[in-house]
Order: sequence, then C-alpha cells, then structure tokens
Amino acid sequence: MKILPLTLLLVVSLSTAANADNWGHWRGPSGNGVSTTAKPPTEWSDTKNVKWKVAVQGKGSSTPVIWEDKIFVATAVPVGAATEAAPKAEPPSGDRRRGRGRGRSQPTVKTAFKLLCLSRADGSTLWEKTAVETKPHEGIHGTSTFASASPCTDGKHVYVHFGSRGTYCYDMEGELVWKYTDYLPMTMRGTFGEGASPTLADDKLIVPHDHEGQSSLYALDKTTGDVAWKVDRDESSNWTTPLVVEHEGKKQIITGGQNFVRSHALADGAMLWKCGGQAERPVASPVAFGDSVIVGSGHRGSFIGAFKLGGTGDLSGSDQVAWTIKRDAPDIASPILSGNRLYFHKAKSGNISCVNAETGKPFFDVQRVNKIKSTYASPVAANGHVYLTGRSGTTVVIKDAEEFEIETVNQVGETVDATPVPVDNQLFIRGEKHLFCIEAADSK
Repeated sequence: MKILPLTLLLVVSLSTAANADNWGHWRGPSGNGVSTTAKPPTEWSDTKNVKWKVAVQGKGSSTPVIWEDKIFVATAVPVGAATEAAPKAEPPSGDRRRGRGRGRSQPTVKTAFKLLCLSRADGSTLWEKTAVETKPHEGIHGTSTFASASPCTDGKHVYVHFGSRGTYCYDMEGELVWKYTDYLPMTMRGTFGEGASPTLADDKLIVPHDHEGQSSLYALDKTTGDVAWKVDRDESSNWTTPLVVEHEGKKQIITGGQNFVRSHALADGAMLWKCGGQAERPVASPVAFGDSVIVGSGHRGSFIGAFKLGGTGDLSGSDQVAWTIKRDAPDIASPILSGNRLYFHKAKSGNISCVNAETGKPFFDVQRVNKIKSTYASPVAANGHVYLTGRSGTTVVIKDAEEFEIETVNQVGETVDATPVPVDNQLFIRGEKHLFCIEAADSK
C-alpha cells in the first residue's frame, strides 16, 4: 500500500539553525561513524555536563538523527495489554535449518510505531506522529525493541522504517508524504527481531529486507515511495545497514550477508561482485576506505575483510581482497574508520582493537576495557577522541591514536544500546528511558 498526497510534496522545511552540523544517518555523514567537525565533551555523568535530559516513550535502541535544530527518534510504544509471547513463525520450506537460535521472545501487544521530532534547544517535543498501530506478527529478543532501525534525513524529508510494518516519509514539519507497506512479513532467525536501517543515496532510499523467507533489497524513490527496483537475495536473517560508495563515477551499495558480502549497482540493483567467508547472522555495517570497503562479522566465527571496489564477480581468492583478519571481529557494534585507523570491538565485548585500514596490520591488538562488559552501540569518533559505549550506560573515551590510551570513564545511569551522536559541541545519548544532551557547562 502506498499513499502520496501530492500537495505535501510542496512543503519546504525551514531552518532556524543554519550554522549547525548535521548527523542525518545513524553512521554519520561519511557512513564511517566519524564527525570531522564536532567537539563534544569528554566528561559527564547523569548530572554533570547534561544540558538537558528528557524521557522518551518506548524502550530505546534506535539511534537518533539530527538536522540543524531538530532531533528525530523512532520508537515503539505498547498500547495494549500484554498477551502470550508470539510463537516463533515457521521458516518457509527449505529454510528450517536457518531458523535455529534461541531468541528470548517478548510478549507481543498492540504497539504504536512512532516518529518523534524533538528540539535541540531543550529536548521538548516539536511533533509526534504514529505511523501505524498494530500487533507485531512475531516476537523479539529480550534485549531488542520493535523499533531498532534508525531514521535518516536529507533535511527536506525524514524517513523511518519499521521493517514489516513499512517505510514512512514525513516532511520536516511532520506531515506524511508517502508510505510503502507492501513488504513480505519478515521471519527473523530465532525471533531476534528486525533492525537494519535504510540508507539515502541520490534520489533513492535503500531498504534491506533479509530474513528467513525470500530476502530482497529495495530501492524506493525518495520523493514518491515508488519501487525504483527490487532484487532478490540468497541470504538469511541479516541486520547490517547498507553503505553507498562511489568508484570511477558509479555508485555501489555494499551489503553484508551470512553467505556473501555483495556490491549492488545503485542504478538498477545489479550485483557487481561478492565474496564469502563471513560469520553467522551478520549485524555490523561496512565502512569505506579509499577505493575499498571493509566488512566484518563476529558471531560463531570471525571475519574482517577489505575489498577493492573495482572487482567483478566472485572475489574469493583474488587480489581484489586487499586483506583479511580472522579473529576478534565485531558482532553487534559496527567498526569505525578515523583517518586510516579502523577501530572495532571483539564480538560483543568492550575490548577494542585498532588496525591500519590500508594493510590490516594492528596499531594495537585487543585492549581490555574493564568498565565495559557488553556492547550494542557502535563506537563514534570526534575531535581526537573515540567514544566506546557499553550496555551498562558507561562510555569510555579513548584517544583517537595509534596507541591505546583511556582518557575518561562516564556514566548516564541507565542502559544504552543506541549509538551516541556527536554534533557541534554536543553529544546525544539515547538511553533505555531518556535522551541526554551532553554539553560542557561552560560551552558557548
């Protein structure tokens, strides 16, 4: 189903903070998890250097995105009474092997899938829209949410994706422009829940749809919501967010996968190259370095590889694979790339490595970060620092350098699964219950 009120296409968003930086995608402007302009604090607590803190409806794991004076947050809010846990849906014929896994499924209730727009000035709600109210068709892992995908924005429209519940486009004032809901309901491995985020590229919104049924990759026209193209994929459940890169004047979509890392042409979705070797049920998203992309996965296996963008066909065993690492790869959290330094957690732990993105050789091997036991949030880098955030709500700030050095240890007092966002002189942290704006008390 798709609606398109034509009059809404004429709405133009107004900017009141023209000098502000933007973070329009959960991986930031470069797609690598780095800000080259932000100068956020390196010290805070649940009270120190907190400009404001506001409660956010729904359990939080979706990373906010920021455009000038607005913050956009996706959330799922229960509106019905809890019933029994949703049964695990049977995988389609031939896919039963892929459905193994133990997701501690939460009870399903009627849920309001919402997009919130908050003010950067004080965290107040500027507008709130309910995309759909429905009872999810299957449960989720006990640590997940029904709104794990992060929104994205180009400053004219904001796009929010609720997986099986559809993709929704709003203007910057909260008016619905279009929605696309003709997705096959997803059957996720172990009922772990859905979570891959969409990616904007030129006139298209790239939407991943990998699950235990027929997996696909969609390109929606970002103005109308029409399907520009759709390609089927031989993949099972996959939570990686696509990365769009350019090589020799043509853009490629890099997608993770349990079977293969793949490159699809942005123009028509055609597969350009692929390479196997990945671990199971990938979550971490790719980063780009020069004329290569780097992809890793670290569940029931360990693999990080750098792939040259000029290759074609199956790259396995070819010189188009620049280097590989087969230990200590990231699982949930994505790697980040700052300069030529590639940082990544070991599996779901807080332990961190840093390697040369050109060669794969270590600057420093796995370093123990004692204050962080488990990670879902991805690291981010800004102003010579790397921010490592654990599920406990602790953020350890290390130097963005070839040698490992802890600078500060900070805590907001609640679970944090969303990736922090550095913009201007602020750091935004979405906790399980609140959104924090971290800013130095003497900042101007």
